[in-house]
Amino acid sequence: MARRTLLITAAVVGVSTLVWLLFFGLPRWYGSKAARASAPASPAPPAVAGRKINARLFYVADDGTRLVGIERDVAFGDSMVEQARQIVEAQIAPVAEPLVSAIPADTKVRAVFVTDQGEAFVDLSRELINGHTGGSMSETLTVYTLVNALTVNLPAVTSVQLLIDGKPVDTLVGHVDVRRPLSKNLEWVQ
Repeated sequence: MARRTLLITAAVVGVSTLVWLLFFGLPRWYGSKAARASAPASPAPPAVAGRKINARLFYVADDGTRLVGIERDVAFGDSMVEQARQIVEAQIAPVAEPLVSAIPADTKVRAVFVTDQGEAFVDLSRELINGHTGGSMSETLTVYTLVNALTVNLPAVTSVQLLIDGKPVDTLVGHVDVRRPLSKNLEWVQ
């Protein structure tokens, strides 16, 4: 009987610790690690010369578990594909505090394509994976930062497929299936 009580107590302590980590410990850790991993602070993103559009870009919220939408000026693109590229470029650009980007520093846009059916293909450099902080929440926020940036700002874009170095990948860091185009998901936006 004492052994059974000991096992039950250990299980309760283990589950309680796991719940605390998921809801309190990791969001705080993610927020501080993401802030350290973000690009050096600058007063503001570079001024966009020429024509601009106002776009909603997404950054990690203070609690590290959601995204927050911020209106920013983005260079005007002459075509939908060029506008999509400008939005992605603005989304991955370094940001000043207090904003925290879900995109690892040094990530580059290699190419952007949009099909007639509204599927956008965003080809990013390997730094998106290599510089990632890891974890399912962090990966989810990274994925939906990119997906939502395009689908919210360009109504003709219905879904986004992420590519790394020109090739499809199963996941970025092991948690979110990105083998197919993903649709807008504002569940992750506060």
